[in-house]
Amino acid sequence: MAKDTKERILAAALDMFSQNGYSGTNIRELTASLGLVKSGLYKHFKSKEEIWDTLLDELIAYYETRFGSMEHLPPVPDSLEELITMTMRMVSFTVHDETVVKTRKILTIEQFRDERARELATKYFLTGLKDMFAPLFAGMMDKGLLRRDDPAMLAFAYTAPISALIHLCDREPDKTTEVMAQVEAFSRHFIRIYGEKKK
Repeated sequence: MAKDTKERILAAALDMFSQNGYSGTNIRELTASLGLVKSGLYKHFKSKEEIWDTLLDELIAYYETRFGSMEHLPPVPDSLEELITMTMRMVSFTVHDETVVKTRKILTIEQFRDERARELATKYFLTGLKDMFAPLFAGMMDKGLLRRDDPAMLAFAYTAPISALIHLCDREPDKTTEVMAQVEAFSRHFIRIYGEKKK
């Protein structure tokens, strides 16, 4: 039961932080939304800061096991079409999974207030994607699927526009279908330029 209450507190904090930010969320409203009193919440967390830190830890683990990370890289695609399929699967997950969407909103709001949120925003919105795709692209070059180039620069050129389109979905969710089509069109454009032509 205690674990269940702790999870409920974190779920409610995720909702409130993603809507109001850290400073815009107060403990009284958080506990009221759960039907708890403050003392009930403090049995599980010593402070709002502890809720914040625990929530970030859980969100990192959630994202990295489901989406990928340097420790959980997807396999190197065996074809250019497989790169598109993998990209579309990853983008679909990140724009449709409610926990990931709320995480992105929290990091967007809090990156200017909190050092850890800033570091995570940089990692998840920019450097982490580039770092994940660089070894995939190096592997695709070794397989003769992509022309030889700097894999890190190629990964940056590939992931930065896709990341920007994902953020558009957060601001304007009604454009998600259009964004998915744009991501696929961009992926196909990318492989027309960088894909190795079969002799």
